[in-house]
Amino acid sequence: MSSPTLRSLLQLPSEPAPLSKSALILIDCQQTYREGIMQLEGVEPALAECATLLARARAAGTPVIHIQHDAGPGSPYDVTAPIGQIADTVAPQAGEKVITKKLPSSFEGTDLDAELKRLGVTDLVLAGFMTHVCVNSTARAAFNHGYRPTVVAAGTATRSIPDPTGGDVPAAALHTASLAALSDIFAIVVPDQTKVPS
Repeated sequence: MSSPTLRSLLQLPSEPAPLSKSALILIDCQQTYREGIMQLEGVEPALAECATLLARARAAGTPVIHIQHDAGPGSPYDVTAPIGQIADTVAPQAGEKVITKKLPSSFEGTDLDAELKRLGVTDLVLAGFMTHVCVNSTARAAFNHGYRPTVVAAGTATRSIPDPTGGDVPAAALHTASLAALSDIFAIVVPDQTKVPS
């Protein structure tokens, strides 16, 4: 039998806020993860989920913020090269803010917190890449800043990584464990965008 979550023990919300009362943050939905050395398992279905979520947000008048990671020239995160561009399926439209970051958390060294305060929103819907790094770091930072993040599981993906005690951690296991860790206290985690009310 599973232990109760810290969220339940602390009586934190268990249901996501409506999309129309939230801000949508799409994290690092870059070509980086669609091809080459950083290609993720399940990246295309996850991007399709992000695109559906984005269309819903636009229809609802929800503020949309795109996060783009920049690790400089020659890296898979070079925002001046095709590999570092935001995927065409979720490309920003005029008026949608794009924030460039250099660290895993979208809050660290950026104006994301100031932008959310300007918008007057405290509920956030998060999707993007990778589940165990930038999505994880951003959701935790959002919680620590007093926001109420919801993570859309089907709109995230990751890759297999080395297990420091030997072997590898499969992508599916890492994805699941990362989401479970978030849902214990830091965020509401929903299986897909249909679980986020309009």
